[in-house]
Amino acid sequence: MALNFFSRLFSNDIGIDLGTANTLVYLRGRGIVLNEPSVIAVEKRSDRDRILITADGLPAVGNEARRMIGRTPGNIVAIRPLKDGVIADFIITEEMLRYFMRRVYRRRMFIAPRVIIAVPAEITEVEARAVEDSVRQAGASEVYPIEQPMAAAIGADLPVEEPGANLVLDIGGGTTAVAVISFGGIVISKTVKIAGDEMDEAIIQHLKRAYNLMIGERTAEDVKIKIGSAFPLDEEMTMEVRGRDLVAGLPKTLTITSQEVREILADGVNTIIETVKTVLEETPPELSADLVDKGMTMSGGGALLKGLDQRIREETGLEVNVVENPLQTVVIGTGKLLDNIRLLRRIASSD
Repeated sequence: MALNFFSRLFSNDIGIDLGTANTLVYLRGRGIVLNEPSVIAVEKRSDRDRILITADGLPAVGNEARRMIGRTPGNIVAIRPLKDGVIADFIITEEMLRYFMRRVYRRRMFIAPRVIIAVPAEITEVEARAVEDSVRQAGASEVYPIEQPMAAAIGADLPVEEPGANLVLDIGGGTTAVAVISFGGIVISKTVKIAGDEMDEAIIQHLKRAYNLMIGERTAEDVKIKIGSAFPLDEEMTMEVRGRDLVAGLPKTLTITSQEVREILADGVNTIIETVKTVLEETPPELSADLVDKGMTMSGGGALLKGLDQRIREETGLEVNVVENPLQTVVIGTGKLLDNIRLLRRIASSD
C-alpha cells in the first residue's frame, strides 16, 4: 500500500460495508452517514435496461427500491446486485455505489475519496479485484479492501494487535465468517454461504411445501426477525403470515409458531455452529487457551437471532458476547481504521 495514503488522509475519506443485504458508509469525522438496503430498481426495456427514476427524479436505490420488491409491474425489477457476499452484477453495483457516494457528499465530490471497504475473509483475488474496480468506477481515488472479520473485531474494540486470540463470528446477509485474529492478522478463518438470506429462503420454501403458501422475501425476513430462534424460548410465540395460496390463487393467511420456525432454521444454525467448531479444532493450542477466558464475539444481523448466543455457548462451552450494534460493527471498524493510520498500515502489510 502506498505510504502517501497514510500521510494524506482527508476528511472525505470513507469506509464502506458493502453487504449482500445492506450497504453502510462511514464518513471520516462524522460517523455512519448512510445505511440502506443493497437494492436497485431496474426498468426492463427492449433496447437496454435502465435504472428506474422515481417521481422525484431520483434513482430508485436503497430504501426506495426495497419497497418495490414484489410490488412492481413485470417490466420493473428490484435487483440485489450482490450474492453470497460478492458482486453478481458489476454494472448495477457501480451504479448503486455511485448513487450512495453522491448521497454522502450531497451529490457532488470535490475530491475523489479514498475508500476502505470490507470484503469477505475468503474472497478470491478475482472477486477482490471486482470489488475494487466497482468502487473505483463509482468515484474512489484509491481503494483498500479489509477482511470483514478483521473490521468487525476492530469495530468491537477487540485487542487485535496483541499476541492473543480473538474469536469473531460475523453473520451477514450472504455469508457467515468465523475467524481467529491475533497480532494484527487472521490466523485462521472459515466462510460459509449460509446466513440471513439462506434462512429467509428456507422459510419461503417450507411454507410453499407445507401449506402451498407463497410469500415474498420481506415477509420471510419479518418472520425470522419476529419469531425466529435458535434455542427454545421462555415463552413461545405465534405470528400471522399472509401470502398467496398456490392452489386457489387467492390471498391466504395462516398462523405459524416459533417452534416451527426454529425447526425451519435448524439446518442453517447447525451449519454455522459446525463452522465455529471447525475453526476451534484448527486453532493452535496456545490461542485456544486464550479463548477459554476471552470467549467469542458475535456481530452482523444474524447475531440478533434469538437464542443463537445461548445455543453456541451450550455447544462450545465458550462465553459468547453479542456486540452492542451488530449491524454496524463492520463499518464502524472501517471508520476506526480511517482514524488509525498505524493500525491500517499494519493490517495492510499482513494481507
